[in-house]
Amino acid sequence: MRLMILLFYFSLSWLYLPAQDINVQIRLADHLESIPDEMAAFTKFKEVLSTNPVNIYALTKCSELCIRIGKRKDNEKLRESYYEAARIYASTALKIDSLNSDANCDMAMALGRSTMNMSSREKIKNVREIKKYVDISLLSNPNNFKAWHVLGRWHYEVSSLNFFERATLKLFFGGLPESSMNISIVCFERARSIQPGFILNYIELAKAYRKNDETPIAIEALKVMLTLPNQTEDDPEIKEAGKKLLKVWQ
Repeated sequence: MRLMILLFYFSLSWLYLPAQDINVQIRLADHLESIPDEMAAFTKFKEVLSTNPVNIYALTKCSELCIRIGKRKDNEKLRESYYEAARIYASTALKIDSLNSDANCDMAMALGRSTMNMSSREKIKNVREIKKYVDISLLSNPNNFKAWHVLGRWHYEVSSLNFFERATLKLFFGGLPESSMNISIVCFERARSIQPGFILNYIELAKAYRKNDETPIAIEALKVMLTLPNQTEDDPEIKEAGKKLLKVWQ
């Protein structure tokens, strides 16, 4: 009887070890991202998926990292391959949980990045999809600061559409939900209130204030941004862009 009990607990330990190993891998991947070493983090999260393909956290992190890594690639085909991978990771996560906030936000971000290189008509086709995913993301988690940032970008871009693009929207889709630079600013400010250290948000917030004829507030946002510690591999470049804007706007 004692032997049977020992064998039972031994079998349970084997069941527990993979989950334990995955947690260790995830902590290591998170640490690598925080250094930041995003490619190493991406590789580690992929290792998690090789053990547990339905791990939503690893899927969403791979999607987000593909977006960031891809953005830094000069080769257009390589850049687009990362964005496509980001969509696949996000889509896989959504098949597991269609309401997952991070997965919906990642899909919106991936579509947004791809949209930047599209023709006007292709861009317009994606506009509605981006809004759909970011709305679901915020419905699932109203404190998802990245989703608020994406929504701010959405309002900024839609408000900046030219006459031809707006006419095309009306012709093919009957228009879009209301958008404005003021709403864009509200979304960026909401993202800032949730995560004050999100550097990318500051430069986009500053651009929105500038376009809304509120240059002093835009300048202040950039100055705050420059005092913040870097968190991603993109942050030093974002700060350099902010410094250049300050020289022009001041």
